[in-house]
Amino acid sequence: MTITKAIIPVAGWGARRLPITKTIEKCMLPVGNRPIVDYVVQDCLKAGITELIFVVGEDSTQLEEYYRTNIKLKDYLVRNGKEDLLPLITPLKDVKLHFITQPSYGKYGTAVPVALAADFVGPDEPVVVLMGDDFFYNIDESSEVRRLIENTPEGYNGILGAALNDDDTITGRYGSIVADVDDNFIRIDEHPDTPPSPFIKNVSKYLLTYEMLQAIKRYVATDVDGEYYIFTPFTELLENGSQHMRLVRAKGQYLDGGTLEGWLHANNVVCGGIVK
Repeated sequence: MTITKAIIPVAGWGARRLPITKTIEKCMLPVGNRPIVDYVVQDCLKAGITELIFVVGEDSTQLEEYYRTNIKLKDYLVRNGKEDLLPLITPLKDVKLHFITQPSYGKYGTAVPVALAADFVGPDEPVVVLMGDDFFYNIDESSEVRRLIENTPEGYNGILGAALNDDDTITGRYGSIVADVDDNFIRIDEHPDTPPSPFIKNVSKYLLTYEMLQAIKRYVATDVDGEYYIFTPFTELLENGSQHMRLVRAKGQYLDGGTLEGWLHANNVVCGGIVK
């Protein structure tokens, strides 16, 4: 299966990371010398993605600035004999970027940014959807997005799952993916009282068919009270048999920058004595 587009929602306020997220966009918090979202982006590029669709907040500027040319900085480096640093600030090559603004008022929930980006995806064109404030770290630099694509059967949707340690004290805050013996998706158990073993966390990273994407768009066009959860249209189409979803088990280490503890842990893992 060939997939060239990725939808990356990054419009959240980052309330769990206040007060620093008052001035720094949550996806731009640094892990090593790179923002969190860039680990997601680089994973996409390794998988052959050539078009990135970011769904950003109304006042977002930092993400776009990070990926565009900074002529003044480039000139400074050249003038001061620091040309060896130029590759660190070079914009992404042969990649098309889109920035879609999600209003801060109105409809909200995990389905909303995906619906906003739906018109950038053509008929019969599958797409990957990846939240921008967490990522997988592979010491061998392999790509989890590529793994998701390669292990999702043609015509299926895919969901990437992260196996958490049995002694992980925070599993209760997450939803656990339930699948059959062939890894066909069954359901999500949200915040189970007794964590299963293994605990396969839903990390909100998906491969979606065009049909599933359109179902999300139709769902967000309706009026509901409260949040628009992406799994509402998932569940409807999976239960009536019109769509199928395969669990793909990630091999890398799952790292989450959404909490202070998770962010500190991510830096410790990624840096490991060598900042990249």
